[in-house]
Amino acid sequence: MNNTRWVLLAGMVLVAALCRVIPHPPNFTPLAALALFGGATFSDKRAALAIPLAALLLSDLAIGYHPDPIVYLSFALIVCLGFLLQNRRSVARVAAGTLAGAITFFVLTNFGVWLTTPMYAKTLAGLATCYVAAIPFFGNTLSSDILYSALLFGCLALVERRWPALSEPLPAT
Repeated sequence: MNNTRWVLLAGMVLVAALCRVIPHPPNFTPLAALALFGGATFSDKRAALAIPLAALLLSDLAIGYHPDPIVYLSFALIVCLGFLLQNRRSVARVAAGTLAGAITFFVLTNFGVWLTTPMYAKTLAGLATCYVAAIPFFGNTLSSDILYSALLFGCLALVERRWPALSEPLPAT
């Protein structure tokens, strides 16, 4: 990956991460979109994981939130979903990755809430209650994932079209 592209991608991730520190509705953040974008666009898998997770950590520290390992795991898995998009980005694939990422986040983080807090009985009924209680938040999660994924992937497509030298070369077949 050329240095200019790397700086562009890292800058896009960091600017989008700043959106987390401004007032926003619950679960309406760019973080899952950043994870998907990182996985899809950084050719170095370590950078693809490290940069979005570092953005999450920095924004956690900025807002005074204590990092939650289950949240970080969910975003790491969303980065892995992004790996499936490398060199195969299309509107349909990004949309599918966005939906899969939102579902991944919903399933894992709410399972974590059920598992680690006394809010819900540690039964299947308690787990179901936890998931049902979280449904209203899923709308914001999915909406923000769609918006921020469209912005990140759309802006990158425009930049790559305008400056082809910033495009990632396709792998040799």
